[in-house]
Amino acid sequence: MKELEKLFNRIVQRVNINLREQKFDVRPYADALIPPDQMSKFYAFYGITPDHPLDLHFENSALAGSYFLGKCRVRNSLLYKSDIRGDELKRKDNTIQFGDFALTLNKDEIIDIEDSALVKTLVHNYSHDPETPEKFFITDTLAMDYANIHGSPTDGSFLGPFATVDLTTMRDCVIGSYSYIQAGEISHQKVDPGTIWVHKPGQFNFLYKYPQDILAHYVSLSPDKVPWGVLIDFIEERKEQFQRVFDFVNLDAIESIPETASLDRYAVVLPNIKIAENVLVSQRAYLENSTLGKGANAQENCFIINSCLQGYNVTAHGAKIIEAQLGPYVFVGFNSFLYGKKDSRLTIGTGCVIVPHTIIDIDQPLEIPAGHLVWGLIRNKEELATNSLSLDELASVESSFTKGRMHFEGKGALLVQSFKDRIHHILEANGAFFANGENAGHAQRNQKLSLNTIQPFQFGAKAGMYPSIRILP
Repeated sequence: MKELEKLFNRIVQRVNINLREQKFDVRPYADALIPPDQMSKFYAFYGITPDHPLDLHFENSALAGSYFLGKCRVRNSLLYKSDIRGDELKRKDNTIQFGDFALTLNKDEIIDIEDSALVKTLVHNYSHDPETPEKFFITDTLAMDYANIHGSPTDGSFLGPFATVDLTTMRDCVIGSYSYIQAGEISHQKVDPGTIWVHKPGQFNFLYKYPQDILAHYVSLSPDKVPWGVLIDFIEERKEQFQRVFDFVNLDAIESIPETASLDRYAVVLPNIKIAENVLVSQRAYLENSTLGKGANAQENCFIINSCLQGYNVTAHGAKIIEAQLGPYVFVGFNSFLYGKKDSRLTIGTGCVIVPHTIIDIDQPLEIPAGHLVWGLIRNKEELATNSLSLDELASVESSFTKGRMHFEGKGALLVQSFKDRIHHILEANGAFFANGENAGHAQRNQKLSLNTIQPFQFGAKAGMYPSIRILP
């Protein structure tokens, strides 16, 4: 364990140096973050497909229970049950448009993680920074439970539990628990817990902040204990079901599904699941007594329980849908928590957009009309009225408006179009529109995925660490 502890201390020191201006010490949060006795118990997994470049490089790192796909490099880092998905990285000779600039890549893009600790963290998409088009870097960074680093090169930063940084280059920042940031580029900022910020300079700026006392009920963080709250409890109650993810010998057989759909062998699938054509179910998703209609998807760390998704639904990374009926083309954003009850079901109409990190926790039946944008904390009809708006009404906004704790500036039509374009792209990339051999996406290509394992050192000074490995075609 000596090498593991030495590496951990080095990472904490490097993160703290970067955050010295913020006067933020990560060590109290980090001490219980990675259990040393668990680091040698779990294998790492890497995927091989004919559709993604095989180039994996692990050096002086611990990778317990982590999953890798595509071109990845991990050096001097600790990854615990994290997902590093490089299946959407840019390819050599691709031409990428950034504003007025057209950039042609000289080599395949790589996810490059160095001097970082990522716990149950998802890393996905590709670098949206025009200055680093061939490298999606994560350096000197500590990310806590169920954080998402999505298309966001990150340097010298801390992400609290359930925090998401999306399509945003981030340097020397502290992102509070359950915050969602999509802002292009941020530097030397400390973001309060529960901040939902969608900003495109010169076009729109959407800002909402959860009441801190109420947010603490759902997710809390303090220096003297591990994260806690309703969201953590919800996952912990189902923890035993996920042990199968790491048992590569005794995995249950998965029943046949449509030829155009993909059900990952490391998803948890409990009885009474119906999966239609072109459905994608990613690793670490949890499905129970639910229906996924044509073209729907359940991304990593999603929970769908006692619910029906009628088709072409996007359930983004970490979203949870319980006791709900979703019409077609409903988008449920990152880490949203839609918590209906058996006698108080949630109904969401066609084409609604549930903003990332939305909490709907109801004790009475609730219906959201078709074509609405929904955000923030909703526990009843009154809060729904305050925290929702029809997409048509939003599109008519020309300057600014405030509703409840949400403030918007810019042209609403641009925000609406941005959401629609993003949702269409996600469905397209996931293969929702596959037909007659055309428009293949992850749901079709993942059927050719071969998963392999790497084992850590089991004893001695290097226990919990992994051998340095370079895997090439």
